[in-house]
Amino acid sequence: MSQALNDLTQALIDAALKAGAGAADAIAVRGSSVTIDMRGGTLEQAERAEGVEIGLRVLIGGRQANVSASDTRPETIRTLAERAVAMAHEAPEDPNVGLADPDQLVRDWDVAALQLCDPADEPAPDALAQMAQEAEAAALGVDGVTQVQSATAAYSGRAVHIAASNGFSGGYRRSDTGLSCVAIAGTGAGMERDYDGDSRVFAADLRDPSDIGQSAGARAVERLGARKPPTGSFPVLFDERISGTLIGHLLAAVNGASVARGSSWLRDKMGEVVLPEGLSIIEDPHRPRMSGSRPFDAEGLATRRRAIVENGVLMGWTLDLANARKLGMQSTGNAVRGTSAPPSPGTWNIALTQGSQSRDDLIAEMGTGLLVTSMIGSTINANTGDYSRGAAGFWVENGEITYAVNECTIAGSLPEMLKAMIPANDARTHLSRVVPSILVEGLTLAGT
Repeated sequence: MSQALNDLTQALIDAALKAGAGAADAIAVRGSSVTIDMRGGTLEQAERAEGVEIGLRVLIGGRQANVSASDTRPETIRTLAERAVAMAHEAPEDPNVGLADPDQLVRDWDVAALQLCDPADEPAPDALAQMAQEAEAAALGVDGVTQVQSATAAYSGRAVHIAASNGFSGGYRRSDTGLSCVAIAGTGAGMERDYDGDSRVFAADLRDPSDIGQSAGARAVERLGARKPPTGSFPVLFDERISGTLIGHLLAAVNGASVARGSSWLRDKMGEVVLPEGLSIIEDPHRPRMSGSRPFDAEGLATRRRAIVENGVLMGWTLDLANARKLGMQSTGNAVRGTSAPPSPGTWNIALTQGSQSRDDLIAEMGTGLLVTSMIGSTINANTGDYSRGAAGFWVENGEITYAVNECTIAGSLPEMLKAMIPANDARTHLSRVVPSILVEGLTLAGT
């Protein structure tokens, strides 16, 4: 399969150059997926998808165009190339677009060390159905659970190959197996729901289906009787399940595309303090069995471990080649792309420094406030960092959880929130985004 995809990308590049492109790069993806949904102990839905997708980017001077298709016949490739060249001639000129120089390209990499693909056979649909059925049964076995909205098991496998006219050519295979369960507790207007799930590169690493179902059911039951919290200024503890969203907002602000456009609240903060002293955000694209690991980026550059924030200080932007050129900097090897768009900056595996206290310690320390376990919607001002999100979770009084909460809004300033946050020590280290529960003092709650 690797050779077939390599041949496909080379055919795309050859067609583009023949059609008049000055340079070109291409991506080919062959994938398959199986999804099984169980409900009421019986099969609700089964889906299987297989196919190949191709993407071609052509460059003519400072102009570029991108085309994609799911048809790999020679005549389609030829037509794609001709259309892409015609589109590029009409595109606006951008002096920053272009392939990597040959001396920038990665020469050696070890895909095997990353363990991106499970060597085990693709699971049979019956095996996936059994996993989903076990999760559903475990959720229904929790006292107070009235139904299971969904129990879903899925597998996907992909082979990816990227090549360019500058001489780069490389590919890898990826796999993922996942299981999720959504449980509903209560009846009528008093119904509440919650979920649990797991997804791993290696199926053998998945949590037990019964554990996932039981957890989903217990979480749903805990939400019964939810009501609005009081309005005012209170500490807020972002549970580990959703704390990664806070760090996600910071990662979006250090994205080179946002910085180059001037639409990032961190655009003038390079070298300044953005997190509490002692906290760092480390990106590591070489962690084995991680969904965010890559041997090279989408432009053929080497991926590497780097500090985005070190000891509280912002160290750098996340850059692909084009945005690095706009900013007069070097790419950080963070180009990502699909078949239908040119490269853009994106992050790999990241980890926030964990704290010394448990989540329970922070609950006791916060006194009275909100423990957030889910969030709804998002209003984030990209230029100022003003923050407002709907939330649900649990109210804490005197350091103890007292009742479930819903229909409230949290508001604050992201720059101030991040500089004042206190991390717990409960992050799940098998995730691509390793972020523990985070306590932030003095946020505004809108409830009753």
